[in-house]
Amino acid sequence: MTAETPRLVLASASPARLGLLRHAGFAPEVIVSGVDEDALTAPTPAELALVLAEAKAAVVAALPEVSGALVIGCDSVLELDGEALGKPRDAEEATARWKSMRGRSGVLQTGHCVIDTGTGRIASATASTTVRFGEPSDAEIAAYVASGEPLHVAGAFTLDGRSGPFIEGIEGDHGNVIGLSLPLLRRLLGEHGRSVADFWV
Repeated sequence: MTAETPRLVLASASPARLGLLRHAGFAPEVIVSGVDEDALTAPTPAELALVLAEAKAAVVAALPEVSGALVIGCDSVLELDGEALGKPRDAEEATARWKSMRGRSGVLQTGHCVIDTGTGRIASATASTTVRFGEPSDAEIAAYVASGEPLHVAGAFTLDGRSGPFIEGIEGDHGNVIGLSLPLLRRLLGEHGRSVADFWV
């Protein structure tokens, strides 16, 4: 990273988000916020995703070691029947979730928050992508849950992982489903007077 490249900090433990940023030319540092996601609530799934993203970004932005950096916080939930579905608690819940999702559509809501620690300015918004689920068999669901993957991701599925074959299609930004909308990030950086090219390494 050159001296001219602004510091970028990702307030997320998600390998998928980090991978998206790296593939897009960014080289963020990672500092996990430690926010208790279960302690926060909001009236709608979209608002909850945003509240969580803002909370994560705020905790990391307050750390003295990130002074002068731009901090990105993100959080995703799957909206199904008006409910916000995060990571399943256990294999039983993941199995039940998949049996209820198959053959239906849900909306993946990802909150994004960018804080400029130099100015204190905050820019945030939620990106929404509709996901159409296929109809995996009970045996396929059991095998997927046994892999352990759905226990670590919002909505109990991934677009770029083992459940990819069970996703029939999406309407909207695919990166948002993976965990971060690059077009939305570009707009939020723009609100801070920054271009994505400022961060390319």
